Amino acid sequence: MKPSCRLLPVHRVALMGAQMDVVTPDMVMDFIAGTRGRQTIIANHNLHSLYLFQKSAEMRRFYAQADLIEIDSTPLILWGKLMGHEMSRVHRCTYLDFREDFWARAAQEGWRVFHVGGAPEHNGLSKEAILRRHPRVKLEVRSGYFDVKGPENDALLKDIAAHKPDVLLVGMGMPRQELWILNALDRLPACAILPVGAAFDYEAGVMYTPPRWAGQWGIEWLVRFAHEPKRLFSRYFIEPWTLIPCALSDLFRRRRAPVNQYESGARHNP
Repeated sequence: MKPSCRLLPVHRVALMGAQMDVVTPDMVMDFIAGTRGRQTIIANHNLHSLYLFQKSAEMRRFYAQADLIEIDSTPLILWGKLMGHEMSRVHRCTYLDFREDFWARAAQEGWRVFHVGGAPEHNGLSKEAILRRHPRVKLEVRSGYFDVKGPENDALLKDIAAHKPDVLLVGMGMPRQELWILNALDRLPACAILPVGAAFDYEAGVMYTPPRWAGQWGIEWLVRFAHEPKRLFSRYFIEPWTLIPCALSDLFRRRRAPVNQYESGARHNP
């Protein structure tokens, strides 16, 4: 495991069989700024990722490499509160909520941003939408449709290295994006690396964007399901049942010991 860049007084907690950090979007932006010039992974957890985490050893390897693990799930935050952790909705970190702050910070600090993901016919639309709002942003976009084991992958990695980004956004959906990062890590440049799912599909306007109040109230999943029931049925109505043993383990541990005995504690500057 690579050494972690522990530059924030972050509380790392154990929930549903995994480790995650209690951070706000502003703290994530500060983390990116503070680790500029170093290779760092900023991952995220929600119920879908926890399902994949339990099923896949490679996903567990990916999260073991992460320097910061956001909580991208209001239900998960509510569960954490129930387990006695000090967290609230302000600790929900998801691209759609912090995108304007991210792009404003990128423009202000001159971050070079490189995005891998989305269909080639949509990349121009997403880049145009971002630059319309933040014209000073330095942004490169590349399609996420390529053979991750072939010459296209080699060419992409050389392209990324040549542009020397400060931030690499990888939006190829779970678990493809996480596994690509994991397998390409030794060839990726010294930058902040964030898996961001369908972030640029939202920017391009080719995917429905739920209203932000739905996320704050913990019903964004329901709004998404109403628009894509076939694709999301298993994710929202089947996968969560597999996490019951993890929830029971949290409950048992909560009864056996105070919360501060099973948190890994704050992480500070070395």
